[in-house]
Amino acid sequence: MLPVALAAPLREALLTADFTYDAVSALLGPQAHEALSRNETTPGVRRTTDGSPLATLARLFLLQTAVPATDAERALPAGLVDRLVNAGALVQSIGEVAARLDVRPYATEEGDLWVVSDLTPGLNGIATSVTGDYVLGISPASSSLAQLTLRHDVGTSLDLGTGCGVQALHLATHSDRVVATDVNQRALAIARFNAALNDVDDKVDVRDGSFFAPVAGERFDLIATNPPFVISPATGERLVYRDSGLPGDQVVEHIVRTAPDHLTDGGWCQVLANWVIDRDRPWDERLATWLADDCDALVVQREVLDPASYVELWLKDAGHHPATGGDPAAYVQRYDTWLSWLEEQGVGGIGFGWINLHRTGGSTHDLLEWPNDVEQPIAPAIAGWAESAAAARTVGPDTHLALREDVVQETTGPVGAEDPAAIVLRQQRGFRRARQVDTVTAAVVGACDGELPLGPLVDAVGQLLERDAASLREVYLPELAEMVAESFLAPVDAPAP
Repeated sequence: MLPVALAAPLREALLTADFTYDAVSALLGPQAHEALSRNETTPGVRRTTDGSPLATLARLFLLQTAVPATDAERALPAGLVDRLVNAGALVQSIGEVAARLDVRPYATEEGDLWVVSDLTPGLNGIATSVTGDYVLGISPASSSLAQLTLRHDVGTSLDLGTGCGVQALHLATHSDRVVATDVNQRALAIARFNAALNDVDDKVDVRDGSFFAPVAGERFDLIATNPPFVISPATGERLVYRDSGLPGDQVVEHIVRTAPDHLTDGGWCQVLANWVIDRDRPWDERLATWLADDCDALVVQREVLDPASYVELWLKDAGHHPATGGDPAAYVQRYDTWLSWLEEQGVGGIGFGWINLHRTGGSTHDLLEWPNDVEQPIAPAIAGWAESAAAARTVGPDTHLALREDVVQETTGPVGAEDPAAIVLRQQRGFRRARQVDTVTAAVVGACDGELPLGPLVDAVGQLLERDAASLREVYLPELAEMVAESFLAPVDAPAP
């Protein structure tokens, strides 16, 4: 595996070649870049023929195409080709060099990074076997977790199940110290190398061990994890990067139940995960039993798959589908075994989404089904939810509220009608929630500019509509508190007398 001593010279070569996300994207162009996202390399190969160091590195590491040895030595000078060959990262034949590992430029809000991982399987439709200790690189899941994770400055953070170390690299930009754990020895070695490659190895402590065992007795300000959450029978056929070895969603349940014991006061744990939806029980009712009483929690179900679609997705991911070189008979057997097990367990569907735990001593638990489009990164909205949940607990008749700037009103109804049939308030940012309201709520919300306290404001609307003020307060103050919790309204300081 790559020795850490090679990180600095490799970083220097990558910088010299301007091997960054933006430069590679410009070199490939939109068509080839999109094709590569679909695992097709031909358009990219056609765009990288000039023999420049940037083109050579793109062909070598991203397009997995052999390059002339002279081009490789120009892009990776000072004997680096031979050293990478000896380390197993490259393989050299007569006059050519090919990659055995992927080195990928990665753009973040904090700057340019590089991520080493195993080669992307299935490029150009070629059947590729994936070993049990395969180390996944940048993926849609890792990108989703990165967009979900809060980016406030913290003292200590934990990347639980680090894989190649993508989340640890993100966390190192705003943490004094990062602990990254995994059980895959190849992943641990690559994570250490990636930390050194990005010059943050002084911050990142990579540890071997399962779940929270490597950090027993320690607490963190922030935990981010994309655990091996695939829900499958424990058959012994396991890909470490996605399969925990535990049946069902026990791995996710264990993390959610255990994480609060490893959080500092005010600390967060953020999990990207799958969970079982029982045939005869609401998903939120089941997950609510996992949540600690001393943590606020926001659980968002983003997607639901039926059992057959779920099995097909992950069998294809592992390269078992006959269309990608899998054995047809073995594919059918695996499919039947997996689907039968899900049916025996009473699984009606599989949910995918986010679990956010905030150790506040409170017990606000919001479980939200939200498959709709959201603003990315969603992390600021997660932080906003915590602020709104705390603010909603103190809303009363003396509270001054202001309508958030991104909220718009939509009305529908017959043309020419005096009153709308429906009024919907819709957020343009964050979760982009929508809420249907009646004319009283719309009138009160529309008047929320921070000037009047909420009680007198409701009373004034009641007078205009000739409604009893006391009964309006009883009905609408709780609803307006809900709208604070949902970030439609926000408390503001009372204006100076």
